[in-house]
Amino acid sequence: MRNLIIVLGDQLDRESSAFDGFDTARDLVWMAEVEEESRHVPSHMARTVMFLSAMRHFARHVESRGWRCDYVRLDGKGNTQTLADELRRAVKRHRPERLVMTQPGDWRVQEDLLRAAGDLGLDLEIREDRHFYCSLPWFRRYAAGRKQLRLEYFYREMRRLHGVLLEDGVPLGGRWNFDAENRETFGKNGPGLLVPPPVAFPPDEIVRETIALVKRRLPKNPGRTERFDFPVTAGQAEVALTDFIENRLADFGRYQDAMWTAEPYLYHSRLSAAMNLKLLSPRRVVEAAEAAYRAGRAPLAAVEGFIRQVIGWREFVRGIYWTEMPAYAGGNALAADTPLPWFYWTGETPMRCLRETITQTLEYGYAHHIQRLMVTGLYALLLGVRPREIHEWFLAVYVDAVEWVELPNVIGMSQFADGGRMASKPYAASGKYIQRMSDYCTGCPFDPAQTAGPQACPFTTLYWEFLMRNEPALASAPRMELQLRNAARLPASQRQAILDRAREIRSGPLAG
Repeated sequence: MRNLIIVLGDQLDRESSAFDGFDTARDLVWMAEVEEESRHVPSHMARTVMFLSAMRHFARHVESRGWRCDYVRLDGKGNTQTLADELRRAVKRHRPERLVMTQPGDWRVQEDLLRAAGDLGLDLEIREDRHFYCSLPWFRRYAAGRKQLRLEYFYREMRRLHGVLLEDGVPLGGRWNFDAENRETFGKNGPGLLVPPPVAFPPDEIVRETIALVKRRLPKNPGRTERFDFPVTAGQAEVALTDFIENRLADFGRYQDAMWTAEPYLYHSRLSAAMNLKLLSPRRVVEAAEAAYRAGRAPLAAVEGFIRQVIGWREFVRGIYWTEMPAYAGGNALAADTPLPWFYWTGETPMRCLRETITQTLEYGYAHHIQRLMVTGLYALLLGVRPREIHEWFLAVYVDAVEWVELPNVIGMSQFADGGRMASKPYAASGKYIQRMSDYCTGCPFDPAQTAGPQACPFTTLYWEFLMRNEPALASAPRMELQLRNAARLPASQRQAILDRAREIRSGPLAG
């Protein structure tokens, strides 16, 4: 046999570079389900179902093309603990001349496979991942010599290079960024019944099989599977894209930062898992969104805000991941050393915003970007949770979590643990932000307007304590100047009361 083509669970791209020059007579596609990928972090049951279901469907697609496929199932015979072990068994079975794969989405996996290939005396050819707009060599050249990397400038370059939302080289509407128009709240009445729910995909036979397998094989992993209805094939992902463009894109921009109780999806696309597993091309997504604007079916601010997440932020964090790893994973610029609170795994906390967001996460394997950044991520930042621990939690609990996208979002954006390499300031805010953007504070025992005392919102207390504690580290960040000045102006008695309340929070159940 000539080539063993390795296809991982986040490489389900029908046009993958790994398939270039595939010889049906001499090449073989190899895929394997292994427990390690659900145990190195305790993967949410729905996350594992997402990966395994999509992999099994993709294997069927490979076979429908007349290609040979060796698919190792987790419920089959033999030891399926690690990917490297299964690769060694596959090489023994098939005796390939070399190994071929597309760039993985996880540094750990790439290193394990390179090490295994070396032990086997085989070359492992790692090909560029054409799924992305931005190649890694291009990003490395772009990042070289820059002390700081900023999304806005990278995003403009991506728009220019790929001709997105431009007219004669000029951004449509005369501006690159309409973010200021995309921060509306639902007010006191909430979204009501106006939000069209995303199209659902009831579990088919393969999904039902994987749900049963996960419950049997990984019974102690977090989360539930009863709500699982994500797209797990390329065809379903295309249906989900059409549904979003037609039914929610027009209002996505206005309400993309809003949160509301018992509304997990609101106007969000729910496409990230399909995109991160490569069931759906980002080019197809961006083209569909731009076409909706040009056809008058969605306003420019909504379309620009959505496209910025895809061609901007998504590409940006991938570039940072592969340019900065492996050192990036160990970042801890603010010397955070608090253990992750236990309630992140249960949702059992009196803080309503955290309870709602974590409970939703455990139920669905999903939370939108503001719930992640400004609720679960924010509390970890203010409390001073060890960046590695909150990173591993985020990687574990979301169906769309692949390390290349999750780790920079947590280490760099959410926790400011890279010291400002990718963000100009920490995303630090008090409980008043959550009160403004959601209904979570209604019925909560804590008051976001109070800075100290037993009824003070922990977010608010810890926000001020965060500024005091990290003033030396943040003094050089220009965008933090106003916040630090406001903290310095607090009367000594108030500062002491905040510090006393923060100590109570850190020593009690609110810190786990």
